[in-house]
Amino acid sequence: MDTNVKPETEPVRFRFRFSPLLVALCALGLTLCAVSLGLTTWRFVLFLGADPTSVYGWMQYVLLYGVTLALAVLIVAMLICSRYTIGDKLVLRFGLIVQKFGLEKILSVHLFRGANKLAVYFDDLKTDYLNIIIRPQEYDAFIRALQARGPHIAFTFSTAEEEAEVKKNKKK
Repeated sequence: MDTNVKPETEPVRFRFRFSPLLVALCALGLTLCAVSLGLTTWRFVLFLGADPTSVYGWMQYVLLYGVTLALAVLIVAMLICSRYTIGDKLVLRFGLIVQKFGLEKILSVHLFRGANKLAVYFDDLKTDYLNIIIRPQEYDAFIRALQARGPHIAFTFSTAEEEAEVKKNKKK
């Protein structure tokens, strides 16, 4: 039995997989937050030595510190808390943003083997869907956990050749 699939009463979690570019952008954002905190602190010390009675000056530093800290919290939350949880619902947590999808609304899961992507479909026309961004090694466990909680959920896959044929037909 797969160790990632737990009893139906316990939710199963899968970490969101970030691309190297997104991780680099988050690192750059955190670096800019640190630089902003340093510069703001330096300017704040100069401000305290000059005219600490200015209401405009105090508002400026409260805003600068607030925005910098809020951005840092958002970036850290995105890196630490982003995951998919399969329980009574499929829950996508992307940092502080949470989206919930009822399992009864999910019709199928499709694995694109050529593109190495996984999609959850909510309608027959395949226009309402959610791309699942997890490690490819976890695709099987994700599909099993989803089907264990929603037996009505169909699973399909396509090979690289089938995907190439569909792309070729779309160009015609």
